[in-house]
Amino acid sequence: MNNQKPAYKLGPLFESFKLGTLNLKNRVVMAPMTRAFSPGGVPGPDVAAYYRRRAENGVGLIITEGTLINDPAATNNPNIPNFHGEEALNGWARVVAEVHEAGGVIMPQLWHIGTDRKVGAVPNPEERPIGPSGLDLATGEKVNEPMSRERIDSVIAAYAQAAADAKRIGFDGIELHGAHGYLIDQFFWERTNRRTDSYGGDLVKRTRFAAEIIAACRRAVGPDFPILLRISQWKSSDYEAKLAANPDELANFLAPLVEAGVDAFHCSTRRFWEPEFAGSDLNFAGWVKKLTGKPTITVGSVGLDNEFISSFRGENAGTANVDTLIHKLNDREFDLVAVGRALLVDPAWAAKVRDGRLDELKPFTPEALSSLS
Repeated sequence: MNNQKPAYKLGPLFESFKLGTLNLKNRVVMAPMTRAFSPGGVPGPDVAAYYRRRAENGVGLIITEGTLINDPAATNNPNIPNFHGEEALNGWARVVAEVHEAGGVIMPQLWHIGTDRKVGAVPNPEERPIGPSGLDLATGEKVNEPMSRERIDSVIAAYAQAAADAKRIGFDGIELHGAHGYLIDQFFWERTNRRTDSYGGDLVKRTRFAAEIIAACRRAVGPDFPILLRISQWKSSDYEAKLAANPDELANFLAPLVEAGVDAFHCSTRRFWEPEFAGSDLNFAGWVKKLTGKPTITVGSVGLDNEFISSFRGENAGTANVDTLIHKLNDREFDLVAVGRALLVDPAWAAKVRDGRLDELKPFTPEALSSLS
């Protein structure tokens, strides 16, 4: 580990930021990370304490793990938290209260996994996976009929209801999970969206489902409640996938999403320092900001020396300095920085970096995934 303080001043990372009407005390974001510690879909006191610890240690914005909208095919794991039903929403209200009491800001990530769900998965094993064309994410095999217009409308309504509930119980905004090959992203991706109606076709037409979700959520929460959208080029089944092959395609893809009401984009990459397109040093978040003028969040192995896919192989990741990150922040390439595994293993990561206590940072080990530290 390099125990020297970064060559660049940490100032940008710990400057305040205004996200719409929301004031963030710094640029550090807790990235959404699936934990599956909510039996029966209900987050308990341990989940509230887990998020509170990050707020107490100076994280500027907490985005929760993916939470499930009210659709019976939304998940494949009964321990992933719901964002519907009185018991689950009461649990989330306790999370919000704990985070706010510690001085934090928090948003739920609203999620549906689509055809990443396997046939017969629990809960609701009788439910078939759903997707734009009913195609399995990894194999491309047909697992169901394409989503009907009625099912599309019901899923959109479920997102809007979750957004309204988030505002009602005190959250500070919402994030829609439109990345990594889950349901919204399955509509974006040509390989999983073969529709010939108004929800398919070229890349712009494939944004319609997401745009209608965003617009419905905007109607549900009003003009001043932040709506974030997480997007990615890569998919969990294909790390080399590209929605947009060049900046022009990316601009065309983003325009309907901005028009629908997105306040900021959370731009998921495996390694934040990698350029998105040839001929430019801008990463994915940098290009999205340049093309839309909207605030962006970068993410991807921040603070660690091994990208996150390695954790699924049982590999460790050592700590790394944040020189490159600070340099890009100084250049205003992006606005906010999401930290995943480094914050999962070390609740005090932000406070330690802020105070220059880099020698106290903890390396990531896969064992961290087995508990809520």
